[in-house]
Amino acid sequence: MGLWVLLLGLALFFAMHSVRMVAGGYREAQLAADERRWKGLYALVSLAGFVLIIAGWILYRGDAPELYEPPAWGRHIAMGLVLLAFILLPAANMPAGRIRYYVKHPMLVGVILWAAGHLLVNGDLASLLLFGSFLAYSAINLVAVIPRGDPAPQMVRPRSDLMAVVAGTVLYVMFVLWLHGWLFGVSPI
Repeated sequence: MGLWVLLLGLALFFAMHSVRMVAGGYREAQLAADERRWKGLYALVSLAGFVLIIAGWILYRGDAPELYEPPAWGRHIAMGLVLLAFILLPAANMPAGRIRYYVKHPMLVGVILWAAGHLLVNGDLASLLLFGSFLAYSAINLVAVIPRGDPAPQMVRPRSDLMAVVAGTVLYVMFVLWLHGWLFGVSPI
């Protein structure tokens, strides 16, 4: 049952997040017709998918077959990749600083690093489906934005970089020491 919950969650979450890539005209029409309704539907379906992903992963992880043995060194690399991801995520949502200027799409790059790090320490099918899906989606989305020719964001607040590093590091420490174990039942240390 957990496998099906996980798969349903992944399907809902990524179907909604892929609309811009595969049906940009439809998305634009929905935004033009009623932006608030579209954003509400987008948030609701995404949240439902996200909740199902977490529930499905938790339910299925104990029964999921082990597909590969994670390397012993993977844990150390994963910690560094996830720290970088935690710094990139706030950088994506702040006024542009150097990080956002050079990385251009810090949210996607952060998710790629987060997912890759988790694949280095989890070899079960549940984790492969979860983190592999996020890695594949983010990599495809990163390639899909190239033809749009988005210009690099203009740097408006170099202080944003410091704020992103501090916020990301504090959140990372909270996750490592407490939140990850409490939320997911697995302590990274």
